[in-house]
Amino acid sequence: MNSSIVRRVSLPLALTAALAGLTACNSSDTSGSSGKDDKAVHRAATHVSPIAALRSAERSTDGADSAKVESTTSMGTLMDMKADGVMGWSHGLTGTMTITYTGGTLADTMRRAGSTTMQARYLSDAYYARMSDTFARQAGGKHWIRYGYDDLARFGGSSGAYLKDQMRNTTPNQSVKLLLASGDVREVGPETVRGRRTTHYSGTVDVSDLAARSSHLSAGQLADLKKQLTAAGVSTEKVDIWVDGDDLLVKKVEKGELTSGTMTSTAYYSDYGTKVPAQKPPAADTADFRDLLKRQGGATEG
Repeated sequence: MNSSIVRRVSLPLALTAALAGLTACNSSDTSGSSGKDDKAVHRAATHVSPIAALRSAERSTDGADSAKVESTTSMGTLMDMKADGVMGWSHGLTGTMTITYTGGTLADTMRRAGSTTMQARYLSDAYYARMSDTFARQAGGKHWIRYGYDDLARFGGSSGAYLKDQMRNTTPNQSVKLLLASGDVREVGPETVRGRRTTHYSGTVDVSDLAARSSHLSAGQLADLKKQLTAAGVSTEKVDIWVDGDDLLVKKVEKGELTSGTMTSTAYYSDYGTKVPAQKPPAADTADFRDLLKRQGGATEG
């Protein structure tokens, strides 16, 4: 096995591939397929407050259970990526996404591993990444890597523990909840997004407060995570969301600054309630992330 390629791909890929799903869901960006434009007009005419409107959107989106997703994410010099697929959140995060790394150091790493595009499958206890034939030849002939959430928590330190918690507990309305809790939300006004009539809301949120409000981490884990966020230059994010006439999220944009550059994430949702395909890959074609690291002597718990 070529340990250098496997090691370079293992944990960074685990964190960023999972991020594709979390970004999509936390972005809460959706364009419902059955929205009623007259409802949006009525809401504007009656001047519903931003707080009341977002509370309604939070409830409606949470109850929708699933949606099709398109998202793009840029994280400074680390990566640019796009993802599309189907995600569900009725019983934790599940779904299937196709992820393409289009720039940054991670795209270079993936290119050396044989492909910049991969499929990710999210299940209740783990997610699976489908790698290239080149990678498989260097990893015992297996194309899929299983990343158990418990393993990410052990090997990824506080950030891994946060990721594990979010993968099990996040719903696409978390960003709306955060805006509601931030005390900084305003209505920008009516806008059309991909042909849908929406209302645009905007606010600024504290990133460490996001972790505290949307996770089940211990005080010690939260303190460690805040240190990591501070070291990465993360403090606040500007959050913009667009809500349609069915009180469903149509679009969301997050922007913030990192030590490695600007972080921007944009996502759109459609077809709420769609079926979510998420099956475990064949066991014979699957390698476990934990075992790969152990074989290299590279498994360290954080």
